[in-house]
Amino acid sequence: MSDSPALLRATGISKSFPGVRALDDVHLDLRHGEVLALVGENGAGKSTFMNLLSGVLQPDAGVMELNGAPMSPAGPRQANELGISVIHQEFHLMPDLTVAQNIFIGREPRRSGVIRDDELVRRAKALFERLGIPLDPRQPVSHLSVAGQQMVEIAKALSFDAQVLIMDEPTAALTETEVATLFRIVRDFISPRTGVIYVSHRMDEVKEISDRITVLRDGRYVDTLPTAETPTREVIAAMVGRQLEVGVRPDPTEPDPTQRPVVLSVRGLSTRKLLKDVSFELHRGEILGFAGLMGAGRTEVARAIIGADRSTGVIEVNGRPVTVRNPADAVRNGIGYLSEDRKRYGLLLDQDVVRNVMLSSLPGMTRAGFVRDTDGRRVAADMVRQLAIRTPSVTQTAKNLSGGNQQKVVLAKWLVRDCDVLIVDEPTRGIDVGAKDEIYTLLTGLAAQGKSIIVISSELPEVLRLADRIVVMCEGRVTGTLANADATQHDIMELATRFGADHLITTGDAE
Repeated sequence: MSDSPALLRATGISKSFPGVRALDDVHLDLRHGEVLALVGENGAGKSTFMNLLSGVLQPDAGVMELNGAPMSPAGPRQANELGISVIHQEFHLMPDLTVAQNIFIGREPRRSGVIRDDELVRRAKALFERLGIPLDPRQPVSHLSVAGQQMVEIAKALSFDAQVLIMDEPTAALTETEVATLFRIVRDFISPRTGVIYVSHRMDEVKEISDRITVLRDGRYVDTLPTAETPTREVIAAMVGRQLEVGVRPDPTEPDPTQRPVVLSVRGLSTRKLLKDVSFELHRGEILGFAGLMGAGRTEVARAIIGADRSTGVIEVNGRPVTVRNPADAVRNGIGYLSEDRKRYGLLLDQDVVRNVMLSSLPGMTRAGFVRDTDGRRVAADMVRQLAIRTPSVTQTAKNLSGGNQQKVVLAKWLVRDCDVLIVDEPTRGIDVGAKDEIYTLLTGLAAQGKSIIVISSELPEVLRLADRIVVMCEGRVTGTLANADATQHDIMELATRFGADHLITTGDAE
């Protein structure tokens, strides 16, 4: 290893948000002329770390250096001036402006205060020729495909005199040919004065493009591994930790729920943007887990089933084909959905517990168009007792409850409706450990009573703790279905980083 300073070094970096320690004593060093992959599960702290490097956030502790000199960018513009460019997973483009205008926004060539459009187009063309990107500088960004927009983001980042290029899931919207173009651009960018931090969940791409791999887990630094000498299984093991069996469901459902009647059957579910031929079955009294990395399509499956997103395919409830055009149709057909954003989509925060519990069952609790408050209070009080909701009274407003008790209120809403299928998206997000266990007990208890439940979660121990079977997704496809007894975090992560239907694996399942 050279004695010269690293191109970019971060030491002892920590960052906290209210109730969450996102990064804890993290360090990283990017050498001159290398591609350093940064990997970790959802929630490992990768995005927070990138936001610190790019000046979007400021660290609570630690030191960052560029070529041996301390740096602390006050914002993205200053980071760009220092030579750090970021290509974000979410595009930051203005659709009504042209490609050239987006690339040089705020840096347009001017004469007497007037933008020189001809010079703007000339510079964009020269940049595209250097990068080998076939784009028309005059075309409005709104007319481009998602892949085209990604190329605009790449060109914009490289239009600065960047020394460090940070790429966050840059190939998510690209075809194999476009990925090859991107990798060529990355290799052309690399020189003795530059380096790339490449953030990706795609292990095959990480192995192809990177020189070393830095692993984060739960906001902490784990290890930095030489790419060529480290098998993919070792990288995944570092991402998920050594206790790979933690979270296995302690009391498997007996008998095997796949021997029970099918309550929900989904075949060939597809959407225009992401889902591709998703098929699965949910049995009576079963908890079916959905796992996958960010952008895999787990929530999109739920939204398609409840009619929030337009889709094609066949959905059957209790053996009967149903047409679900909107969430109201889903409710009428016995499908309830607990959104991952309970405060935005699951609750009326300024209304009391009674109103929230009654929300999905109002037609059955009205007389001559008026809500029967006495019935509502009785039902809400019964749910408060059954679910052990901690509230001074059923007239307490939802916004004054803790996160765990808010989630119980949302669950109560659907229990009152008596749905055949409950889809629970991120059931314990933002909930403390004690409340998590209570939610787990409630869900497993409902399954034992015969409810059919889909649990979508980004926490692998949670999926393993709750699910009888686990459907693993990647890029809008089902890449495998595992019986709980056969599943480990390592198995799930391997399936979650596989791309294409050729990798389909099914165990303990008759689909």
